Amino acid sequence: QWVYNILEKKAEADRIIHENPDPRDGFVLVPDFKWNQNQLDDLYLIALAHRRGIQSLRDLTAEHLPLLKNILQEGKEAIAKRFGVAGSQLRVYLHYQPSYYHLHVHFTALGYEAPGSSAERAHLLADVIDNLALDSGYYRKRALTFALRADEPLFKKFQEAGRV
Repeated sequence: QWVYNILEKKAEADRIIHENPDPRDGFVLVPDFKWNQNQLDDLYLIALAHRRGIQSLRDLTAEHLPLLKNILQEGKEAIAKRFGVAGSQLRVYLHYQPSYYHLHVHFTALGYEAPGSSAERAHLLADVIDNLALDSGYYRKRALTFALRADEPLFKKFQEAGRV
């Protein structure tokens, strides 16, 4: 619900760094709660898609390329303008599995090892765009490896199913 409160400006409207208001291909860019905004070494922002119904990487097709390209380009431009950090100094990625099921993209400082930014969980947005341009159903067909902590409910389900 907090995602929808941000998108509807019922909460945290003062924290919005950038917004593309298009309901289909727009998003809002806000600082992540993990970042105190006092220094750039651990810069961390989140782009939240306005469009509902896209839960994760698995839902993405070539239809979503305009949205994804907007997030990548406008997000980098907004961060450069507001914080003076060049796009080449950012890691821009999606998690799979995500921590919540509404499409969101992480923007972190390249030198910051944010939780979940490692290869087994993070998928670079530029790569996602390229993969979908080559094959619209890429993420619906592809096997996706991801790490789980032993205390996560999904890990328990895999154990119960004999898959771990």
